Amino acid sequence: MHLAEMRSLPQALAMLLRVLQAQLSALWLCLAPFSCRLWGALLPGRSPPLLEEGAGEPDGAEVPTVPTSVNYHFTRQCNYRCGFCFHTAKTSFVLPLEEARRGLAMLKEAGMEKINFSGGEPFLQERGEFVGKLVQFCKQELKLPSVSIVSNGSMIRERWFKRYGEYLDILAVSCDSFDEEVNVLIGRGQGNKNHIENLQRLRKWCRDYAVAFKLNSVINRFNVDEDMNEQIKALNPVRWKVFQCLLIEGENTGEDALREADKFIISDEDFERFLDHHREVSCLVPESNQKMRDSYLILDEYMRFLNCRNGRKEPSKSILDVGVEHAIKFSGFDEKMFLNRGGKYVWSKADMKLEW
Repeated sequence: MHLAEMRSLPQALAMLLRVLQAQLSALWLCLAPFSCRLWGALLPGRSPPLLEEGAGEPDGAEVPTVPTSVNYHFTRQCNYRCGFCFHTAKTSFVLPLEEARRGLAMLKEAGMEKINFSGGEPFLQERGEFVGKLVQFCKQELKLPSVSIVSNGSMIRERWFKRYGEYLDILAVSCDSFDEEVNVLIGRGQGNKNHIENLQRLRKWCRDYAVAFKLNSVINRFNVDEDMNEQIKALNPVRWKVFQCLLIEGENTGEDALREADKFIISDEDFERFLDHHREVSCLVPESNQKMRDSYLILDEYMRFLNCRNGRKEPSKSILDVGVEHAIKFSGFDEKMFLNRGGKYVWSKADMKLEW
């Protein structure tokens, strides 16, 4: 064994230990309720040892967070003006391609399994070539199990699928209404482009080029009473993510915000009513404000983790400057909520039983 390989061995073992710790932690979160019930039945009145204060960890021990699933908002620029947007165009900065690749490789080394590219609108930068090169790098070079994109879909062309479709596991398209007038009212539109017609076209291309199709909808005051059952079933996405409209200070509410989303907000009761009306849609994945706020690992355009625990986005230092393990400590990430909201699922198209 070469000297350089011997020096890197402890680092590799430490990384493997962190990944195993995260997986065991996730397993415990799933099994804990059942083990507690069993303990209570056998020894009523006594707490399970692992739930007693301080049990299960050495004094002062801190298990590093593993960035299993990361959302990289590499641009804030967008061609739409959705009134409730919570990641607005406060800068025009985009990292050089090689720096973005370096950061992604660091995340893979730290245990990342899934990367989601978002914005802004990811296909604005170099008309989709930038995100296409990142998608190809993550699948071909980093060999990530899952690579996905969230887009409004307005700038995607079939030639992009021909060139990069094989490297993309999931394309999530944002659509909040099947009434074009409502989409225009919300701000999800541009000129004479019909958002619904484009959505149908993208659904066909995903099928033609073997990309899993996902749908994202933000439920707000203008669509909360809409019946989307038939349209969703016809599109047949692998997942329909249904978000409750969320306020983020400095983004879509407050003095320094670029959007005013207060008029879009709905109550928890209204959100539950929408979910109940669509309860027969099997692919529906609901996300209330409580589930959304701290359950995502979000990287901004500088590759800084964004902590949303105080109702606004507070950035860490960039992983490019201080490394993943240090920066992620300031992410505010709630791994338990991530698992509870269904953040871990079958996310590689190779494992999906889909009829293309």
